[in-house]
Amino acid sequence: MASGAATKTRALTIAEQASELRMGTFRLARRLRGEKSVDDLSDPQFSVLGGLYKEGSATLRALAERDRVSAPSMNRTVNCLEEAGYVTRETDAADRRKVTIALTEAGHTTVTETVRKRDAWITQQLRALTPDERDTLARAAEIMRRLATQ
Repeated sequence: MASGAATKTRALTIAEQASELRMGTFRLARRLRGEKSVDDLSDPQFSVLGGLYKEGSATLRALAERDRVSAPSMNRTVNCLEEAGYVTRETDAADRRKVTIALTEAGHTTVTETVRKRDAWITQQLRALTPDERDTLARAAEIMRRLATQ
C-alpha cells in the first residue's frame, strides 16, 4: 500500500459485532470484578451478598434460583459467608422449617465498599475518554440494559 494511503476496513458482520461486544463486555466485567473490598471473597459469594443487599433477606431456595445454582451449592456458599460473618440465618417464628438468609453489618459494608471501589475505578477510566466517547458509552449502557432484560 502506498505511503499515506488510508487503510480501508471492511464493515463487521453482525456475528462479528456480537463477538466483539461479548469479548469487550467480558473483559470489562472481569476487570471490574477485580475491584472489591475483600480479596478472598469469590464472585459467587459476592453475588449472594449483592442480591441480599439489593433485594433484602431471602430463603436459600430463592437465592439458589436467582443465581441459577443448586440448593446444595448455594448452601455451601451461604455457609462460607456465615462463617465469615457476612450473613446470618434466621428461623421463621411462624414456620420453624423456614430459614431466611440476612445480610449482617459486615456484609452490608463489604457490598457498599466494593461498589464504591468499582465506581471509582470506572470513573477514573471514563475521565481518560473524550466527551464523545463517554456519550457513546452512556448510550451503549442503556442499550445493554435493555438487551439484558429481554
